[in-house]
Amino acid sequence: MPFDLSMWKLLVLGIIAVAIFGPDRLPEIARDAGRMLRQLRGMAQAARTELKAELGDTVGDFDLADLNPRAFVRKHLLDGLDSDLTSSEASKPSLTKPAATTTAAAVAQPAPYDVDAT
Repeated sequence: MPFDLSMWKLLVLGIIAVAIFGPDRLPEIARDAGRMLRQLRGMAQAARTELKAELGDTVGDFDLADLNPRAFVRKHLLDGLDSDLTSSEASKPSLTKPAATTTAAAVAQPAPYDVDAT
């Protein structure tokens, strides 16, 4: 839920609206706001329908949420990354029960050191 509006917050907003617009104009403003919201929803639905009709079957089931840049990057660039991470985690030895040979090999070999890099 994008807005956390409790009953008290709605009551305060209502009191502020009555104070600003007055009790006689408030129903007219609410009616105009509802009408404008319905028109915006209708325009968005018409645009969505027209976009799907123009794109045809080449796109398949098109969702406008896919046009969100975050969703686009997540879907097209990072989609395989999750599977790569889970497959690499499966190939790693478990940290809860390390293998004795892995620990002994790590202790026996010194860390790589490059004289020119330091």
